[in-house]
Amino acid sequence: MKRWLNSFVHSQNLSLGIIVVVGVALLGVSSGGGFFDPISVTTFFTFLAVPILIGLAQMITLSVGQLNLAVGAIGGFASCFAGVIVADLGVPAWLGAIAAVLVGALAGLANGLLVVITRINGFIVTLATMTILLGLQYGLVGTRTISNSEWPSLAELGKASLLGIPVIFWIAVAVAIVLSFCFGHTVTGRRLLASGGNPVAAQLAGVSNDRSVVVAHAASGLLCGIAAFVTMASLSGVNQSVGGDWLLSSFAAPIIGGVSLTGGSVAVLGTVLAATIVRLVDSARAEFQLAPSWVNFVVGAVVLGTVALGRVREVRAARAATTPPPGGTSAGEPTEPAPLGGARILATARPGGADA
Repeated sequence: MKRWLNSFVHSQNLSLGIIVVVGVALLGVSSGGGFFDPISVTTFFTFLAVPILIGLAQMITLSVGQLNLAVGAIGGFASCFAGVIVADLGVPAWLGAIAAVLVGALAGLANGLLVVITRINGFIVTLATMTILLGLQYGLVGTRTISNSEWPSLAELGKASLLGIPVIFWIAVAVAIVLSFCFGHTVTGRRLLASGGNPVAAQLAGVSNDRSVVVAHAASGLLCGIAAFVTMASLSGVNQSVGGDWLLSSFAAPIIGGVSLTGGSVAVLGTVLAATIVRLVDSARAEFQLAPSWVNFVVGAVVLGTVALGRVREVRAARAATTPPPGGTSAGEPTEPAPLGGARILATARPGGADA
């Protein structure tokens, strides 16, 4: 516990936590306390669940140095597919929800296999599958909206709460906890980080980089499927627009949260906090009656600034590493080897468990 607290204090998560607290306080003051009304609190956490899930989905692919542009398309297609089989084919609502999760996982698995088999960059592969899935999504529902009255049991789950907080938000929190444990204490998680941090070293150590890529994309798709299930439970219906605005948020959460674009790191807590900040920005937009485009502008600017600052820090760290201190070890002398793949976990769970 003490080690975790020290890691939190010295990490980016402390800054993100302070921003969340200040943002909540400012919204509370500006709304005259209305932001803390039970209905407002329920609404805030209800619509925070999906940003957390898609941010974590993107974080998994980033951990192996990949990108998933199909996050929104996977979630949108999975939710519409489940809606169609429930409304048109009479499939029970809970089986439809399971189908949404499975469709998401299968779509992610397909992305991973395509990347490995074709050796095409994941950016191009997921861009192509995004386009395909968007076409399939429109083909399924066209211009109609399938009402949540077709799955009343799921709609009731979307309204249920535990300790005054919506159940679907607790589902997102549970997913985050499981991911933190997997990356910190399982062989698979450590292998993903090793492959992302240094693929050559990971391969020499017996880690299959191809398997890591497939597992990462499949897990990312699985979380998109869970987000689709949450969407069915929380929205009044599903249509061809579901998932259309997920892409920016999916990148914003992990990048602002401290995940490196080059792979080898995860930041589960940071991703959750960053998703909360993005949700606060959206709430501020509604409070001050600003145009929706301002949210994209602010989030995009913050993401760009975060990436730029991260790049500056990497350059400075590289320069410091190549400049030996006075009386220090010269460049030609052996030094202690770095951990496998340079893999690291940022304030999520301390490294432990089985070795990769």
